[in-house]
Amino acid sequence: MSGTSPASPTTNDQDLVDRTVVVIGGSSGIGLETARLARARGADVVLTARDPDRLREAARQVDARSVAAFDATDLALLERFFADLPEPVDHVLVTGGGPYYSSLADMDFAAARRDIDDRLLTTLAVARYGAARMRPPGTLLFIGGTGGRRAGVGLSLISALTAALPAMVASLAVEVAPIRVNLIAAGFVDTPLSAALLGDQLDARRAELRATLPIGRVVGPADVASLAVHLMTNTALTGATYDIDGGQQLLTNRAGSR
Repeated sequence: MSGTSPASPTTNDQDLVDRTVVVIGGSSGIGLETARLARARGADVVLTARDPDRLREAARQVDARSVAAFDATDLALLERFFADLPEPVDHVLVTGGGPYYSSLADMDFAAARRDIDDRLLTTLAVARYGAARMRPPGTLLFIGGTGGRRAGVGLSLISALTAALPAMVASLAVEVAPIRVNLIAAGFVDTPLSAALLGDQLDARRAELRATLPIGRVVGPADVASLAVHLMTNTALTGATYDIDGGQQLLTNRAGSR
C-alpha cells in the first residue's frame, strides 16, 4: 500500500512542556507522584488538597505553580476553584479517599450516602466545571479501584461504585469531547492512605502481595503516576478504564488472595 500514514504521538522526556496539570488531592500518594512526574516532563502543576500544611510541603517538593486548599467534595468550592483559574489548563487528575466497606447489617447509611456523593457527584462536577476550563485534547483522569469487582459480604456499596465509574467515564468522554476522559482502576497501591487504612496489618499485606503477585512486588504510587502521564500524553485514549494492580485480579481464585 502506497502513501504515508500520519505520525503517531511519541513519548519523550519533555512531552508536557507548555502544559498545565491540575492534581486534585495532590499532597501525597498517587497525586503527589503524578505531579512530580508531570513536572519532570515539563508541565506546570497546580495542586489542591484539604490540609494546607501538607499542601505547602507538597508544592515545595514539586515546585508547583500554585496551590488551593479546599475540600473537593464541597461542590460550590470546587466550582469556584475552576472558575478562578487564571487561564485554561490541559489535564486534571482527581484522586480520592479510601472505599467504604460494610456489611448491610452494619452499614451506616449516612456514611454510605457521603461515599456515593464523594465518588459519583464529585466526578460529575469535576467533569462539568473542569472541562469548561480545559484545552483539547487534554484529559480528565479519575482514580477508581478494582476491589469491588467480586461479590462478597461488605462489598455491596463498593461493588456498585466500581461498576458505575467506568460507565460514567465512557459517557462523559462522549459528552465533553474533544476533552478526553479516562479512569485508572488501581488495586492495592502502597500509599499513605493504604497505611492509614491497614494500620499494623500493612507489613503483612505487603509481604502477601510480594509473594503472590505475578510482578513479584507491590504496586507503588510512581507506577500509577507513570500510567497517568501516559494517558495525558497519548491523545488517542478516551472513554476507557485502565487497570493497574500487578496482576492482583488474576489471583481471585487462589486461596487467601483478595
